[in-house]
Amino acid sequence: MKAEGRIFRYGDNVDTDVIIPARYLNTSDRKELASHCMEDIDSTFVSSVKEGDIIVAGRNFGCGSSREHAPIAIKESGISCVIAATFARIFFRNSINIGLPILECPEAAEEIKAGDSVSVDFSTGVITDETTGKEYKAEPFPPFMQRLIEAGGLVPYIKENY
Repeated sequence: MKAEGRIFRYGDNVDTDVIIPARYLNTSDRKELASHCMEDIDSTFVSSVKEGDIIVAGRNFGCGSSREHAPIAIKESGISCVIAATFARIFFRNSINIGLPILECPEAAEEIKAGDSVSVDFSTGVITDETTGKEYKAEPFPPFMQRLIEAGGLVPYIKENY
């Protein structure tokens, strides 16, 4: 499984209230959630994100409440992967559960710039900044988790396999 896209860059401690503001939590419609993704931190995100684009962020991405709406909004907006120095643990698990690929790589999170073109090989954990030619190494997910993400998350995986 691979991803390739343009980078949207954010800093440390991007919390779930910024990813999807609480005022929009009265819906579970994925398209509606995506239409408000990141709007309080980046008013241009929704109008400029393209299918396959990638978010790069600093430490503690997805901190705050445990709402699953945050990774759903990110995935539904077209983001193919989130790379961060570290993730809040509940966000990490929610992302896997809904099939949003995420990678922890502090060096990539520090060096990759907004607008760069980046490719990710999930089977090896290699992140390549196509703009600069530099490669970074993240820990790849174990094969089982890769299959779960490829299936679209935990529920689709269970439906396909059990």
